[in-house]
Amino acid sequence: MNFDSISEEFQTDKTYLNNASVSVMPKTSIEAMKQFLIDYSEMGPDSPESEIFIKGLWEKTRTSIAKVVKCNPDEIIITQSVTDGINIVANGMKFENDSNIIIRGGEHEHHANYFPWLKLQKKIDVRSLPVDENGGFEYSDLKKVLDEKTKLVALSHGLYNSGLILPVKEIGNELQKENIPYFLDTAQTVGCIGEFDFADTGCDFMSFNGSKWLCGPMGTGVFYCKRESSDLLEPSNIGGETAETNENGELTYKELPDRFQAGFRNYVGLAGMESSVTFLQNLGWNNIRNHIIGLSNLFIDEIGKISESKVFCPENESERTSIVSFEIAKQDPEKIVSELSQKGIIIAKREIYEKPVLRISPHIYNTKDEILSLVEELKKL
Repeated sequence: MNFDSISEEFQTDKTYLNNASVSVMPKTSIEAMKQFLIDYSEMGPDSPESEIFIKGLWEKTRTSIAKVVKCNPDEIIITQSVTDGINIVANGMKFENDSNIIIRGGEHEHHANYFPWLKLQKKIDVRSLPVDENGGFEYSDLKKVLDEKTKLVALSHGLYNSGLILPVKEIGNELQKENIPYFLDTAQTVGCIGEFDFADTGCDFMSFNGSKWLCGPMGTGVFYCKRESSDLLEPSNIGGETAETNENGELTYKELPDRFQAGFRNYVGLAGMESSVTFLQNLGWNNIRNHIIGLSNLFIDEIGKISESKVFCPENESERTSIVSFEIAKQDPEKIVSELSQKGIIIAKREIYEKPVLRISPHIYNTKDEILSLVEELKKL
């Protein structure tokens, strides 16, 4: 599928290649948010009509997201970030003092999927899996640290620095045999790795946001909670939406998805996220994947012509997202990001352990010409 005309739907005067952080929104989603605000205001924000309107938006958004990750709509909880979902699990699991959890890579992990688990060191054993240069590991290494006291395994599906995609289905199958719950940070895979049955990974919990690969607005996120696993978590935020009292005046939690959704939500953000998801769904997830991995492959080929360059990502395209991290020897990554920004090219500085690297992450509105222009600018350094 040719996406050359898609860029017209995304209003930016930059060569924007930092989609693993935040994507540009399509114009249709911006208009959907504008229309929501107009409609919501005209009908009266706290009126019977608006209540029906918001309920319909909830249902429409959950249904759209559920189609993407292949789950039941009531297993979709709307949050405002990936971090929200991670903290729902980290703060909601019931841990005995002698229990343990297993995380991947520790300092190789994104802070959002590291610090909430690290905080638990005050009361339980937090075990960090050793990883290879791309951030991967063998299941045999995981099995060595599993025991009868393991209460949770927490992993990232796609890595924010090397772009590695972990074999989460295989890992999930093994963990299910051991009856060990596990959490997946899918911020870097939902929306960018093609058609994928996320629920089939066997994960009990999953968190991602709307503003990366789904091209939604900031402040929108999703927490997936498998229906059968909801009782493993104690809601950390409680309100009239999440709980009620029984005839004895005792507090009882509501069923999914209400159980984990206390207070009002970013309704205008929901309108934007749902519009973006529908827009991308119509393009086809596999078409999106083919386009963006093609751009990444082009970049890897072209940057390889710069002798001082080095790429940090798996060679096999089936094992990575469109993220490509790289360096130019003896060049300061922060300075390069700044100089490119002044020329209207946006890339990111990230880290692999403590090593600073440069990162690109192309999306559907990016073009081959933009990739070639970036490489030409890097050659001038």
